[in-house]
Amino acid sequence: MQSHNHIEKARRSLLSDHSIIEVTDLGAGSKHASGSKRQVSQIAKHSLSSSHYSKMYYRALTHYHARHVLELGTSLGVNTMYLASDPEANVTTIEGSPEIARLASSLFEEHKLTNIRVECGNLDEILSGIVDRVPRIDFAFLDANHRLAPTLAYFKVIISKTHAGSIVVLDDIHSSAEMEAAWTSIKQDPAVTGTADLYRCGFVFFEPSLNSQHFVLQN
Repeated sequence: MQSHNHIEKARRSLLSDHSIIEVTDLGAGSKHASGSKRQVSQIAKHSLSSSHYSKMYYRALTHYHARHVLELGTSLGVNTMYLASDPEANVTTIEGSPEIARLASSLFEEHKLTNIRVECGNLDEILSGIVDRVPRIDFAFLDANHRLAPTLAYFKVIISKTHAGSIVVLDDIHSSAEMEAAWTSIKQDPAVTGTADLYRCGFVFFEPSLNSQHFVLQN
């Protein structure tokens, strides 16, 4: 059984870090803070995936032997560390805010995680080029720009490199009317053969044998 104690120790450290950094918001913005100056502890409190969900993503990734992993929205890097816990997985993570990307990169270096590549920039501008460079996408986690049009656009780019065994996970699918609409649209995409709605997040599958099965699960 993989131990993630070191990751949770990193989470606790971030939650107690009251230093202030400059945050660049390229998406829908934070519901919990205004202005560009924010404490690291507040970012950690409101932006990090819980250990429960991060461990679930890790289990899914390892169960399906995902080797090419893409994350949209690095935040401070805790969820990224879970995704990279499988040493055979190559994780590309994209963050729009340079200062947050810098902190996450420092965390990965501290823990000697050499299977993570951090890309910093506006997803609207850099996602297509990044996806073009990877041979395929086995597992993708979308937690960036929680608005309808960008979410659908990013999903379309990502599924250009998915296959029957791929999984795409969308975070916060019920957090706003726009994300509800995005989730509804994605379920109806012709490439999608099945979904699982866990309320906090949604799993999207492309395996033809699922034959358009859509589940709402209590997690």
